[in-house]
Amino acid sequence: MKIIIIGGVAGGASAATRARRLSEHAEILMIERGPNISFANCGMPYYLGNEIKDRSKLLVTTPHKLKERFNIDVLTSTSVEEIMPELKKVRLMNLVTGSESIETYDKLIISPGAAPFRPTLPGIDLPGIYTLRNLQDMDQIKESLTSLTKHVTVIGGGFIGLELVENLVHLGIKTTLIEYNPQVLPPFDKEMTHEILQTLKSHQVEVILNDSAKAFSETTAGLQVHLQSKNTIETSVVIMGVGVRPENKLAVAAGLNTGPRGGIQVNQFMQTSNPDIYAAGDVVETTEFVTQTPIQIPLAGPANRQGRLAADHIFGNNIAYRGSQGTAILRVFDKTAAATGLSEKTLVRMNLPYHKIYIHPSSHAGYYPGAEQMTIKLLFAPENGKVLGAQVVGGAGVDKKIDVLAIVIQAGMTVYDLEQAELAYAPQYGSAKDGINMAGFVASNLLRGEHPQIPVEDVAALVTADKVTLIDVRTPEEYSRGHIPGAMNLPVDELRARIKDLAQDKPVITYCQVGQRGYLATRIFLQHGFDVRNISGGYRTFLQVTGT
Repeated sequence: MKIIIIGGVAGGASAATRARRLSEHAEILMIERGPNISFANCGMPYYLGNEIKDRSKLLVTTPHKLKERFNIDVLTSTSVEEIMPELKKVRLMNLVTGSESIETYDKLIISPGAAPFRPTLPGIDLPGIYTLRNLQDMDQIKESLTSLTKHVTVIGGGFIGLELVENLVHLGIKTTLIEYNPQVLPPFDKEMTHEILQTLKSHQVEVILNDSAKAFSETTAGLQVHLQSKNTIETSVVIMGVGVRPENKLAVAAGLNTGPRGGIQVNQFMQTSNPDIYAAGDVVETTEFVTQTPIQIPLAGPANRQGRLAADHIFGNNIAYRGSQGTAILRVFDKTAAATGLSEKTLVRMNLPYHKIYIHPSSHAGYYPGAEQMTIKLLFAPENGKVLGAQVVGGAGVDKKIDVLAIVIQAGMTVYDLEQAELAYAPQYGSAKDGINMAGFVASNLLRGEHPQIPVEDVAALVTADKVTLIDVRTPEEYSRGHIPGAMNLPVDELRARIKDLAQDKPVITYCQVGQRGYLATRIFLQHGFDVRNISGGYRTFLQVTGT
């Protein structure tokens, strides 16, 4: 059997090495348009910022190593110009010599990835405007970041854009970030990005939201970015990070089915509409794990697994791809943001029912030095408590929490399972009541009716219309430092003594700093006959939602 794999990096390299482990006798040929067959593209921003100092560390493997260890033939600097499915052939061009050749195949795996989107704007091709996809792009950007580089503009506030911003600041370069949306990290729910935005500003990053570039021009000092808002930015270098598009040209020309956003459509075994052609990685449209609806998620982890499963199916191992959850994590200076499963904005767009809760646990036991607070947002189904998605933002420990919640979603577990989860505990690593357990407690109490809650964004209108009594149950000192407008202060420790003086003519809404004292107040009010709800996440969530 002869297998041809178009593209290296994550999906292609995983497919090739898995195929060899399954068959010593198959002929395997990898074809890569660039000079490097497999490299750590996720590490490129950190090489630019000198956090990774040795460029060679980004080279995962080489053609020589693939031949020596796996007996895989590799053609680099070679473009696949055409796929001929009816003949089971591909037409190749050597990009160095220009010569063409034909290769036959029994099975073909397409894994060319996705290319950075470069919008068609006046001046977009001027020198000094870059995208970052491969090591050659990285080298060009690195060469441009000299001691004379006074300012860089990054366009796009997603994962790659924020990684670039962090590393540019580490180099001592003044940086402006432009994002079309009203928030950074558009895949996240807006309130969960508040701390990331504040962190960027605290590191003197100029952040421009709700705006975009409409043109570029040259100046004697460098470049000028013209914005839709009619403002302009003087800059030395522009790096575009506004998303990626699947490299689907070959697939479309070969008649393979693609989705509305251009991703190659595949089945659960990574087969395309032609059963002898597979696809993997950023180029494919797969299914979202929770809803099993079509989705494109360009992430390294899914790409690796998809390449492996394509090779498995070729050799008779019918292992199905479960779908993509979009589990992702990002460091921005001293903050970390992570997500898995569905966001609230996605649930709203899909018109799916959900509940949400916020908690603000510490990374480990508060009495042990160095504990850092984080915010966990949990989304779950009202009818059975099945976990639908989660987002976590904070300092230390965010990675641990999101990985646990990702497995919870994979296993189809519920918030009731989170209550019972047994996790490792020592004071320097966690808490006896872990944040995962706490999320389960709060969510389960909501579903059982023991802890009625209300989203903070629903409160203002009720208070303004005088339809509720809003009570801040924190101490007077906390209340004086800031509170939700319209709230009266009644500390929880005084509540039992004063509850007889409160009228029951209107529903009561309680809140504290992060939710725990508000929960206790809610329990007291409920058992005295009040109609009461607690603000999920307390005053801290109010600050995140309102961006104050």
